[in-house]
Amino acid sequence: MPSLNLQNVDWQGDVHWFDFEDLCLLLDVNSGALHIIDAPARAVLEELRSGDERGTFTEADWPALLPRSVREWGAGTVLEVCRELAAKQAEGTLFTVDEVGRSYQPPAPSLQALCLHVAHDCNMRCRYCFAGGGPFGGERGLMSRETGYQALDLLFKESGNRPRVEVDFFGGEPLLNFSVVQDLVAYGREKAAAAGKKISFTLTTNGLGLTPAIEEYLIENQISVILSLDGRPEIHDLNRRTRTGQGTYHLVVPREQHFVAAYEHVDYWVRGTYTRQNLDFTRDILHMVELGFRYLSLEPVVAAPEAEYAIREEDLDLLAAQYRHLARAYLEARAKGTPFNFFHFNIDASAGPCLTKRLTGCGAGTSYLAVTPGGDLYPCHQLVGRKEYCLGNVREMILRPEIREDFRQAHVYNQPACSRCWARFYCSGGCHAANLAATGNLRQPAPVPCAIQKMRLEAALYVQVKEAIGA
Repeated sequence: MPSLNLQNVDWQGDVHWFDFEDLCLLLDVNSGALHIIDAPARAVLEELRSGDERGTFTEADWPALLPRSVREWGAGTVLEVCRELAAKQAEGTLFTVDEVGRSYQPPAPSLQALCLHVAHDCNMRCRYCFAGGGPFGGERGLMSRETGYQALDLLFKESGNRPRVEVDFFGGEPLLNFSVVQDLVAYGREKAAAAGKKISFTLTTNGLGLTPAIEEYLIENQISVILSLDGRPEIHDLNRRTRTGQGTYHLVVPREQHFVAAYEHVDYWVRGTYTRQNLDFTRDILHMVELGFRYLSLEPVVAAPEAEYAIREEDLDLLAAQYRHLARAYLEARAKGTPFNFFHFNIDASAGPCLTKRLTGCGAGTSYLAVTPGGDLYPCHQLVGRKEYCLGNVREMILRPEIREDFRQAHVYNQPACSRCWARFYCSGGCHAANLAATGNLRQPAPVPCAIQKMRLEAALYVQVKEAIGA
């Protein structure tokens, strides 16, 4: 006789069901399994949750356990639903238990990636720039090749037995120091070959300095490129401006289009930022699609709550509607044979990333560090310039291990608001920099970014299901 074992089910953190467009979806949080459920199944689940039922219940128990559902849907339907729930539990795709929980201990710090700030200067002055136009609150300057070499030496020394390491050239605007970028690529490849490791490179650029020669180098050297563009001309020009305050849309779009089209390049992302000034951001994504870009990401701005462009709690309903709109547009484009790729819809509903990444996110401060032009080390690029988070420098290594340990321990099970959240294995507790900007506490998630993460995840899960069923 089938039975339902609800003894250890955490109705808040182990299961999550939600309506999205034409489907009601049930996520088993610990296994990652997704199920499409109907109205009777939802009614049964809601009644079980409202009673916070505990124990193992056989088929003979179910009608008495679910009187409200029986009245609404009939005993036969309720029995059928419970049999299906029991079958899913037996196969390990529903009501699974969190086997990690509070026993989790994060691994010891081991470097995998560096964000090299090769330029603390910029040829643009974006209004929302967390780097303050390039210098991160300090002096403008460029990284020397010697400092870059020392940073790469540190990466290989501290990467242990990792088979692969990563380097992101960042700024400011890294193309202002492109000759050093070229030298560091060559040096990094030599070091990787000697160490028996693979190395990959990414370069983040506002696009203003792209030239045919630079484009050719990036393509030939297989460097992933992140291009900045915020969408429609009026939206882009509102925030992304030249040093003299002029809009840059007409300058960067042709360069970025040429880079993508001339070489039929696919190893790129066009990354934009949306703010309170374009809560209708789907229009910006679709505009970028019209421009010929196919690999797109649009992120909510990271800003102090008092900033005029910061997204507020009262904006969340509009944003939820936008993610629904985006999911529809995404699926429609694929159905028409003109697909585009939206970064945050790329989740693996069947497995996902490794456990450590699921619980700790980007690895800021532990497996990932940012390096300033002077060689100072910070937990991430968005915290550069905040001296209280400076870990040390490339010459003397980690001088303040207690800061690194604080970041290592900032995983979801040490964050009270996250430890029982259904989204914990997808958002990993949120962005450390966003949490610090909003709450001043690594272990307290920023409320608005948290809400945006959840609505974006629901849209991504819906897209995954629709693609899986071919709808």
